[in-house]
Amino acid sequence: MVDIGQAAERGREASSRVSKEGAGWSCAQTGTFTDLLPGKETFSWLNPRTIWRSRNEVLAILFGDPSGQVRARWVGSQRDRGVDPSFRIPMDVGPEFSFLVLGDTGEGDASQYAVVPGMLKIGEGTSFAVVASDVIYPTGSGNEYEDKFFRPYQDYRAPIYAIPGNHDWYDGLGGFMRVFCDAPALAAEDEGFKLSPSGLRGLLWRKPEKIDEARLARARERRARPEQRAVQPAPYWAMETPGLLIVGVDTGIRGDIDREQADWLRTVSRDPRPKVLITGKPIYTRNDYKPSKLAGGGTVDDIVTDPAHNYVAAIGGDVHNYQRFPIKVGERTIQYLVAGGSGAFMHATHTIPRVTVGGLDEDDYRCYPLRGDSLSFYSRLYSDRLRMRWLYLTPDESAALMSRRIGNTPVRDIPPVPITRRMRWAARILGGWPMPLRLPVGRTFHRYLSELSDWDTPPFFKSFLHISVTPETLRIRCFAATGCLPQEIEPPLEDEIAIPLV
Repeated sequence: MVDIGQAAERGREASSRVSKEGAGWSCAQTGTFTDLLPGKETFSWLNPRTIWRSRNEVLAILFGDPSGQVRARWVGSQRDRGVDPSFRIPMDVGPEFSFLVLGDTGEGDASQYAVVPGMLKIGEGTSFAVVASDVIYPTGSGNEYEDKFFRPYQDYRAPIYAIPGNHDWYDGLGGFMRVFCDAPALAAEDEGFKLSPSGLRGLLWRKPEKIDEARLARARERRARPEQRAVQPAPYWAMETPGLLIVGVDTGIRGDIDREQADWLRTVSRDPRPKVLITGKPIYTRNDYKPSKLAGGGTVDDIVTDPAHNYVAAIGGDVHNYQRFPIKVGERTIQYLVAGGSGAFMHATHTIPRVTVGGLDEDDYRCYPLRGDSLSFYSRLYSDRLRMRWLYLTPDESAALMSRRIGNTPVRDIPPVPITRRMRWAARILGGWPMPLRLPVGRTFHRYLSELSDWDTPPFFKSFLHISVTPETLRIRCFAATGCLPQEIEPPLEDEIAIPLV
């Protein structure tokens, strides 16, 4: 079994915060993950058909998000089947245990599989794993789970639970509920056409795919060992361990939480144990505060920050990178994390301004990839695609530019870099410097079109969390996966925080 303390110590010295090599910039040899790939193309975000299949996001914005109503049907169906109405999952773990959190995993391509070798090494001996958001891209189909879930994690010897993301909801949650809850499909509803927003939405709405049960059964054989078996009661749940409650919340397509789930969340949060929230949408991201709204009033963060509820951390997926915000709430500090970097293309961090949200000081904020590495990568991506060599910024140039913009010392040591006019213009065009007209890497692009910046060659800047629990301490470590062999052998440790539980 891996000694996680020793692995963390070695990983700390091998991280991007120490060297360019730790970021994967000197990738002389691609990792062994290539041997795990399915050997067939899954899908491409550059294909217009993929964007069309994902249209429910836009329809939910224009005509309203039906996730709450559909979730209520799933929950009612599960209760009719006799599951525990409190949706609690008792875990057979002792007072000391560990688990993994993977976010936004399911592309089924190189960027997902690049995470697997390090995850298996660091995750050896963990009691379970949780996938936080977007188990399957692009539409959550139950017919796509083999290469995007069962195959990549077939050698992980513990159970895997999940909370759905917006892409899982593009299939009406049918694939997710069948795989994770063993739930049969919902009966079709014949609503008929109405001249209303919901009626117009129904005309264009992508309907759930019928699941090929024989195909799914073959896929399940890849994770058929008794110790891998997991069935969860619903798309949201409370995982019970002796000294910690892990609360998973389903945020649907747009992030809102329906009344039934909100009432359930208030109830389970009264448990006196320390708690970690795992949610499909992060509460803090970039320099923004975006808590999910609760039907009936208030937000999910009202529950997290209530001292009576004893939440110590809130982890969200959806955004494809790692960020950590230690926010002071009264006399306590709650750790808010973005952990959506375990498989899908990387969302830029260089467009994040100096962080001040929630009264946080920039020096206490953490992100991976580092802003300079993000800028350098996007400069290389667009330099190659647009055949504009002058647009490329080296990692050292990018680190110097971002340090100048943010107003802090570069995270890792860099040689003196004179900032030229070319560098400034390249950074402006790439979104690393304020400018009205830029290449598509900013907020609007990040939210709706960033899939077009997908790539399948290292470095990938992927990450996953290892969380260890004792009666006294919750320790969260963020490990990286670049797709390069050295980082497979010694997974870099990009961040670590110890949270007192007593």
